[in-house]
Amino acid sequence: MPVPVNIQTAIMRAPQIPLPFYRYLYRQVGARWQWVDRLRMSDEQLAETLNDKRNNISVLYVNGAPAGFYEYFCEDEDVIELSHFGLIEHALGLGIGKWFLLQALYAIWSLNPKRVTTTTNNLDHPRALQLYQMYGFSPVSTGTGIVRPLSDKELLELARKS
Repeated sequence: MPVPVNIQTAIMRAPQIPLPFYRYLYRQVGARWQWVDRLRMSDEQLAETLNDKRNNISVLYVNGAPAGFYEYFCEDEDVIELSHFGLIEHALGLGIGKWFLLQALYAIWSLNPKRVTTTTNNLDHPRALQLYQMYGFSPVSTGTGIVRPLSDKELLELARKS
């Protein structure tokens, strides 16, 4: 699947991503989908998670600007979880979502796992499950996401960290 015409893209691994940049990406990609778990982590907790040698992050750039990221976690030599995937608002509608997911899956499958997993729920993009199924994922269970928005105090603390 080719990248749409007239769009310059680059995907770069970020093995030691700075915490403020990660939080920026996480907020920009995840705000619409109620991603807050990593935002609630202390600097120490987040650094430990991101710097775990089993965790891998790659950042998508479109026309020179950050446009999304994917993150996967090698649970063991047989199972890899695509833990985070998404685009920043300005990259939506450019026709690169399917292409970007395919690049993430190529990177994961190149490690020769026996199984690749991901999790989605009713808070995700309405077509997320359909897209994952299109690329070979099969649902194994269903669940409902619960929204616990960041409090004003958490938002202020997050602003201080950024």
